[in-house]
Amino acid sequence: MSDLARDTNSSASNNKTSNTTSDSGSFVWIIQDTYDASNFFESFNFFTGDDPTHYVDNTTAFAHNLSYISWDGKVIMKGDDTNTLQSGQYRESVRVSSNKIYNTGLFILDINRAPWGCGVWPAFWTLGNGQWPNLGEIDIIEGVHDNEHNQVTWHTSAGCNLTASNDFTGTIVQQNGQSYLNCEGSGTLPGCGVIEWSQASYGGGVFAMKWDQDGISVWNFYRVAVPEDIQAGFPNPAVWPNPTATLEPAGCDPLQYFKNHTIIFGDWAGNSYATSGCPGTCSDRLMDPTNFVNASWSINSLKVYRRQNVKIVSAGTPQILHLPFPLSLAIVMITAFVLAAL
Repeated sequence: MSDLARDTNSSASNNKTSNTTSDSGSFVWIIQDTYDASNFFESFNFFTGDDPTHYVDNTTAFAHNLSYISWDGKVIMKGDDTNTLQSGQYRESVRVSSNKIYNTGLFILDINRAPWGCGVWPAFWTLGNGQWPNLGEIDIIEGVHDNEHNQVTWHTSAGCNLTASNDFTGTIVQQNGQSYLNCEGSGTLPGCGVIEWSQASYGGGVFAMKWDQDGISVWNFYRVAVPEDIQAGFPNPAVWPNPTATLEPAGCDPLQYFKNHTIIFGDWAGNSYATSGCPGTCSDRLMDPTNFVNASWSINSLKVYRRQNVKIVSAGTPQILHLPFPLSLAIVMITAFVLAAL
């Protein structure tokens, strides 16, 4: 498996006022799905399959207070931080995946916090149905133990490669002192990844992942730096600062290597504890519930937008956009928002 741009001035190279396609058409991102306190747990399945972590079903999660809606309307999912365990016992945790399947989209996650700490491996990712990694995996948030830096990772079948570029702010994961660009994840191959420079990845804010024919990009914004277009509900990645990470279509066709994805939240520590720098052993760590007081997701919302192409037809002057009524209304609202911001 597997957020905030390094320098907001980097948006200069990205400072376009509208989304455009290669054939001189235009497009906008319009809302497709919203997941929040009103519908989150009805929209996600609880995973209980084989995994290094002991994930529980929805009945257990609700009964043991591992999943709930807080008094102030936040979606909470967490590991057990109450029960003292005997050596060798599993600590209960939660992993959920969306009922809906997506092929491309703009995914915007607004969180107050993500899990962190020794013995914890927070993750928010999308995954193709079928045998892994044939339909791809996109790790949007992934950390391990008390690591302060998020890692964006792609896992694919053979033939997909990360393109080294100055158009994203993160650092490509190295292997033997060289940038590792092979995204294949089968067998023992790790996939390709980009490490975010920010040390505030898990403290709350907004994560965004754009997946379309132009590639796959991930952003992370501090709360105070969330773009106004996101806040207004009309996101326009074309005017955001450079992303943390980008998988460009020149090296990997995002429509060929990534298909039929569900959205997943989870956390686990796996077998990496011995090399983590955390104290003691993983087994000892798991016994004490106070070690997991920070092992929780607090989510405001997850919104999924779809890309809607719009056709510009020249009819003298001015040019005319031919749109269905709901989309026409959305364009009017976006225009009003932009004018208000000028």
